[in-house]
Amino acid sequence: MARYDYDLFVIGGGSGGVRAGRVTASLGKRVAIAEEFRFGGTCVIRGCVPKKLFVYASQFSEHFEDAAGYGWTVGETTFDWPTLVANKDKEITRLEAIYRSGLEKNNATIFESRAVLEDRHTVRLVAENRTVTAETILVATGGHSNRHTALPGHEHCITSSEAFDLKRLPKAIAIAGGGYIAVEFANIFHGLGVETTLIYRGAEILGGFDMDLRKALRDEMEKKGIRIICQAIMLGVDKRPDGGLDVHLSNGEMLSVGEMMLAIGRSPNSDGMGLEEVGVELGKTGEIVVDDYSRTNIDNIYAIGDVTNRIQLTPVAIHEAMCFVDTVYRGRPTAPDHGAVATAVFSQPEIGTVGLTEEKAGEKFDELELYVARFRPMRHTLSGRQEKMLMKLVVDAASRKVVGAHILGPDAGEMAQLLAIPIKAGLTKDDFDRTMAVHPTAAEELVTMYAPSYRVVKGERAG
Repeated sequence: MARYDYDLFVIGGGSGGVRAGRVTASLGKRVAIAEEFRFGGTCVIRGCVPKKLFVYASQFSEHFEDAAGYGWTVGETTFDWPTLVANKDKEITRLEAIYRSGLEKNNATIFESRAVLEDRHTVRLVAENRTVTAETILVATGGHSNRHTALPGHEHCITSSEAFDLKRLPKAIAIAGGGYIAVEFANIFHGLGVETTLIYRGAEILGGFDMDLRKALRDEMEKKGIRIICQAIMLGVDKRPDGGLDVHLSNGEMLSVGEMMLAIGRSPNSDGMGLEEVGVELGKTGEIVVDDYSRTNIDNIYAIGDVTNRIQLTPVAIHEAMCFVDTVYRGRPTAPDHGAVATAVFSQPEIGTVGLTEEKAGEKFDELELYVARFRPMRHTLSGRQEKMLMKLVVDAASRKVVGAHILGPDAGEMAQLLAIPIKAGLTKDDFDRTMAVHPTAAEELVTMYAPSYRVVKGERAG
């Protein structure tokens, strides 16, 4: 008789947890997975997927404007927010069914319940008021939006989770934060006709991204009519009798808006799970501390994805899940590789980036070559849109390796995914130069920038 009910018990039905559970079950292991809300996690339910759908919706206002330059006459247009929300919900339901189906087809047991650890091998299913046991436990519970409970009036604010299901579009919205979620939603709401103000405590939006991209994106956003207030914070939010909100800022301003959205970071979902009681080590923000192989200090308990607060991206969680399966069930100990992870910001214009920024590369290498191109992409020439594109390659002068690539403009995310391959492989600028261009494309600039725009020596620009 088996010592435990299951070989693996997964807590959390997001992208990482489902991948680990499904693949492990396909190997013939007895797997159970518990999810208290909906399968798909942040990405599918309230993150990447609905966000990208809303980005597409918000871009049509510019597409209609641009059509005239190409000979199209577009009649009067209207936008219906409830239709977008309803169609988004249909797509999420479809995707959730796929997640469930993958688990069921591989004979994994699904529990629709919150799961709490009682000891290192025992899990309490709260909805069923019973316990089950497992040889190995994997925690993949993701994270949640910071609701800034210290802010007076925080209860009047929304986060990205609620933004997808508003009953109606506000006439005006203020968004607090300068990261990719805040920036993306600022562009979404503006594109849907909402008067949008972005409030950020830092000197420039998108901290951690290359400074040239940060400045160029802010410039383009402001040209579109998005107001960006930097070096300011909210002091409080008051609700008016008419249901509107008055947002008080540290710079003395007061903004009157229909909605106030908080996009000021995310925290790991680790509270109330019995982790500390069992002895699992947590970090200062509640993240589960793991080693290079995603193992906690309790040797049969592992954790992956946003709850570990390593890199908060869905593909990273999935990669960590596959490494977990290789390590625990395939006899191939594999540590997740978090180097040169490509990412995109679905702003308008879009950002795609992989590898080191100029600032980080300047700290690591004695001398850099920087290749920069700024131009108006071909698709804007007949439309008359003046929006500029930016491409930048960061090269270690000694090895000639391309250590970073940063793009602002149409399809930047798609380009970043492909650029991740040569950068991950350690290819050099000479390899890029030997590559034939595809013409006419914007991406051809990446293989036709032959002379460096400037150099950085010991962290200082040298011309």
